Amino acid sequence: MKSIILTTAAVALTAGMAMADGHAKTVRMGTEGAYPPYNFINDAGELDGFERELGDELCVRAELTCEWVKNDWDSIIPNLVSGNYDTIMAGMSITDERDEVIDFTQSYIPPEASGYVAASENVDIESGVIAAQTATIQAGYIAESSATLVEFATPEETVAAVRNGEADAVFAQKQYLDSLVEASGGQLMYVGEDVPLGGGVGIGLRESDEELQGKFDAAIVSMKEDGTLNAMISKWFGDDATLYE
Repeated sequence: MKSIILTTAAVALTAGMAMADGHAKTVRMGTEGAYPPYNFINDAGELDGFERELGDELCVRAELTCEWVKNDWDSIIPNLVSGNYDTIMAGMSITDERDEVIDFTQSYIPPEASGYVAASENVDIESGVIAAQTATIQAGYIAESSATLVEFATPEETVAAVRNGEADAVFAQKQYLDSLVEASGGQLMYVGEDVPLGGGVGIGLRESDEELQGKFDAAIVSMKEDGTLNAMISKWFGDDATLYE
C-alpha cells in the first residue's frame, strides 16, 4: 500500500475549500498498519484487519468517500492535528489525556483489559523490566508503577524484547496479545492479573471536525443496533471477545 504524502498547507487548503463550497471531500483514515488484528499489512502488501473492514463499512454507512493512510504510532496524533489525515483508527484507547488534544467518537470496541505476557511464569512484574509500546496507556501505567519501563516504537519490538531477554514481560492490550500467546506453543504465557485501562477504542478526530464526528457516531450506532459490529468483533477477536449489550 502506498503512503499518501501531502503538505499540511495543501491539506488545510483542500479541506477548507471542500467545506466552503459544500462538496464532499475524501476522508483520509489514518492507521498504524502494525497492530494485528486491529490493523496490519497482509501478504499482498495491503492494509487489512478489523479496523480496515470496520472503517470501510462506517464510511459506506456515513456516505463518505474514504482512503487509508499508514502512519507510525509515535507521531499518529501530531499528524492528525497537523492535517495529514482526518481520523485515527489504530486501536487507540479513549483517555482523558488524549481527549485534551483530540476528540473521539463513541467506542467501537468496549473497554478491554490489558495484560502481562512473559516467557516464564517466574517473572517479577512488580519490580522487573516491562516492555510497552511508546505513547500508549500501557506505557503510562508502567511508568507510574514500581517496575522499570522500556519503550519501543512498535508492538512487535515489545514482544521481541521478551523473547530475547531484554524485558521480563510485555504489557499490552489482551486483544493484541491473545493470538501471540496462542501461536507461541507455550513459549509465551500470561502472568499476573489483568488490568482494566481506558474507555474503549474509538475514532480519533480533530476537535474542529464536529460534523465528521457526528457522521461516524451515527454509523457506529447503526452497527451496534443491527448487530453487525458485534459480529465483526467476534470475527476478528474470537468468540470470547467482549461485545456490546
